[in-house]
Amino acid sequence: MSEVKRRDLLAGAAALTGFATAGLLPGTAAAATRQRPGALRPPSLTAGDRAVVARVDARRALRHLRVLSDQIGWRVAGTPSEHRAARYIAGCLRDLGYTVELQPFPVADKYLAEIRSRGERVWQCSASPQGAVAAVDGTVVDAGRVTEVTGDVRGRIVLFDRVPGMETEQAEAAADAGAKAALIVNARSETYPERKPGSFVPTLKEAVAIPVLGLAEYHGERVRAGARRLSFAITHYSGLTSYNVLAERKATFPDPAGKAVIVSAHYDSVPGSPGANDDGSGTVLCLELARVLRRLPTRQAVRVCLWGSEEYGLVGARHYVKQLDEAGAKQITGCFQNDMVATSHPPAGTYWLLSVDGADNTTTAAVNAAAHRLGYADQTKGPTARGSSDHEAFHERGIPAGNFSWRGGEAPSQLEPFYHSPEDTIAQNVSPERLQVSLELIGCALYDIAHRK
Repeated sequence: MSEVKRRDLLAGAAALTGFATAGLLPGTAAAATRQRPGALRPPSLTAGDRAVVARVDARRALRHLRVLSDQIGWRVAGTPSEHRAARYIAGCLRDLGYTVELQPFPVADKYLAEIRSRGERVWQCSASPQGAVAAVDGTVVDAGRVTEVTGDVRGRIVLFDRVPGMETEQAEAAADAGAKAALIVNARSETYPERKPGSFVPTLKEAVAIPVLGLAEYHGERVRAGARRLSFAITHYSGLTSYNVLAERKATFPDPAGKAVIVSAHYDSVPGSPGANDDGSGTVLCLELARVLRRLPTRQAVRVCLWGSEEYGLVGARHYVKQLDEAGAKQITGCFQNDMVATSHPPAGTYWLLSVDGADNTTTAAVNAAAHRLGYADQTKGPTARGSSDHEAFHERGIPAGNFSWRGGEAPSQLEPFYHSPEDTIAQNVSPERLQVSLELIGCALYDIAHRK
């Protein structure tokens, strides 16, 4: 017997040993065959499914989410908070035995303000590049939804409700009246009036002499509830670098073609949002599946990719795909992109399988098949055509990719009211049960692909 064949047999035997024991830990074998959480039908699991289901645990994933959302909080592309999150994720994956790379890429400047009330750092929001970059401390005067200022506001902070398209007039009215700053509370969209708007960048037609902040609806509510004296400092972040966190474990069986399957999510968030569901939930799903799959036998490499700067135009994933040569692109058998996989919003009870063109591909077919085996088939829809997430970059390169997410039943555009808002927190917007379902669906589908030649 040749040395190469002997090594292959030994590797296969070791992998099969791991596979045989993975689902047979004390107390887990029976758990893996019970009806799954929230499933409408009993399961019909393969051996691979049982190995995954016996191990995945939303409670473990939530430990990571508490760090990302509760401790680090808003993770804006290229800023120190995003870098802190990248280091945390990379450390977790290294501890699991993965080979990890931080892939840098440049991102645009940011103007951000951190607001304090009674001395406590409480909010973050975007600031206008056309306004002054300064520190402010003052009492708030509520002007409402107007474009003119009446009364004495000298030395104070003026709070406006946004009049879309008239932000310049609102800012100039405050400056002309002698105000220290203008705070503009975002307005609800006519298309999606159920969503509470988040922070926005007030883009002005010309420069004004005072700071101008774009607040979320939540911020306006808190000010009007009594936080009437505020202080803040605007920081202009320039020369920014964001990072993709790229991790890999090699196949346990011979993989002569160098095939690899990707499970991914973006770990950044919009200004002012702790991003618990968008997309801390997808990030921790990837970390938990990395833990589960690290010792299960596979015929393909498993790559865990966490993208930076998704919220500013899918920048991280596009950078990753652009760096692939043709051979590298052909090695990827599929990308499972997970974006908002744990919302607790009751109407968002449909698990959507989304591809850019609405056509079935390796990833959507694998998740659909896993849903049938797990008993969740009646709770899934798709494939349905939708982009707007990191699977776009892979689709454009001809790589099978899908985006997987909990949303409203009628259309995937129906998101929770806290989308991109400061209220996207674990306490208000994360369902451990839905996170568990997502873990099982993606875990079983991903492992099914990873175990193919």
